[in-house]
Amino acid sequence: MTETSAATSSPGVPGQALALADLTTLRVGGPARTLLHATATDALIEAVSSCDAAGEPVLVLGGGSNLLVGDDGFDGTVVRVGTRGVDVDAADSCGGVSLRVAAGEPWDDLVGLTVARGWAGVEALSGIPGSTGATPLQNVGAYGQDVAETVATVRTWDRQDRRVVTMANADLEFGYRTSRLKEERFRGGPRYVVLEVTFQLAVADLSGPVRYAELARTLGVEPGGRAPTAAVREAVLGLRRGKGMVLDAADHDTWSAGSFFTNPVLDAAGAAALPEGAPRWPMPDGRVKTSAAWLIEHAGFARGHGLPGPASLSTKHTLALTNRGTARAADVLALAREVRDGVRTAFGVTLVPEPVLVGCVL
Repeated sequence: MTETSAATSSPGVPGQALALADLTTLRVGGPARTLLHATATDALIEAVSSCDAAGEPVLVLGGGSNLLVGDDGFDGTVVRVGTRGVDVDAADSCGGVSLRVAAGEPWDDLVGLTVARGWAGVEALSGIPGSTGATPLQNVGAYGQDVAETVATVRTWDRQDRRVVTMANADLEFGYRTSRLKEERFRGGPRYVVLEVTFQLAVADLSGPVRYAELARTLGVEPGGRAPTAAVREAVLGLRRGKGMVLDAADHDTWSAGSFFTNPVLDAAGAAALPEGAPRWPMPDGRVKTSAAWLIEHAGFARGHGLPGPASLSTKHTLALTNRGTARAADVLALAREVRDGVRTAFGVTLVPEPVLVGCVL
């Protein structure tokens, strides 16, 4: 990848452009003391390593789509990842293609590119906001696909050992909405800063097996069947728009961090305690996953719960907590606590937030 720009810096001023509300999809959060914008990999490494060497708190920020920042903001340096680039290796003998993608590349732009070029493997992950580098951290998934299925390697900056480290898929310890990149910590943040992700995709006009029942119905195929990748992308975008999960500045249902709670994964006793009718999806390790949205709805929280307040559940989907235009982080947190506590009282299940919480606790 050709990179020519270095990091640029601005001092944070409360109430002005460096309010983190301006940099996150929830549109809440106080100011950053300093903002660095790194548009080259070496500048990104230098920005983070300089902060670490000085003992300066650092927050690495991609698209801001999976982040809830407290109203006091971040008393340190925010490093925005602005690297760009997609390098394509020639198709291999097994009918695949390898893509090396800069961490700052917008994720949905990448998915659109793969579909347009006739490459299959991430088409069901269309419409997800944020940057490519963020996707392996929490093993982004939707509509029956997880990014772990196509990640070959991730090139990172190891903040602890102060060196570049490339990890293979097997080293990343992918799980449900988690990975080694998310779990290993250093000075209060992730140990590894993602620099570049390499994906291995199939050269094919048809998708892989469509596993998600709602998507299969929309496409008119049986579960496990295949469909043109372009049709899968359009179907997923349509489904996500109907749930307020495609960013739209004019639609407050999209002023969110996407799904706020992960689907609970329960042991056998916890799954047995669920009421009849609760979704149950067996996991490879013997545990059972259930639906956070089902639990929220059956605990008495309907779509739009919280209106006409500044924060509410989406009017389209109960799993999204939304900013109705004037919310502060405190409003979103209060709603999240109400929902979490209500589900725990009703079902004995404690919901876990999916967004990263910075300068605040649930």
